[in-house]
Amino acid sequence: MWPSTGRVLAGFSKGTNKGVDILGKVGDPVFASASGRVVYSGTGLRGYGKLVSFKHNDTFLSAYAHKQPAGQGGQNVVKGQKIAEIGNTDSPR
Repeated sequence: MWPSTGRVLAGFSKGTNKGVDILGKVGDPVFASASGRVVYSGTGLRGYGKLVSFKHNDTFLSAYAHKQPAGQGGQNVVKGQKIAEIGNTDSPR
């Protein structure tokens, strides 16, 4: 499932964009795209603002940048659960 209802600004491109950029309004909810476990929540990766990432299985990981994370490390989430709110740290939009 999509984590947000905003407009897609840029899609994944192996060489130039390592994710999907979605435009939304600050404070809008962000939902888990699949069930998993929080493996990182913080601000330690420069250029990503407030980042939260999830391990869904042995091969699938998702990360949400520039958000106000709601999850803590080790926390389990289910698909569709609110995990954060859209933010704008380190990003003009």
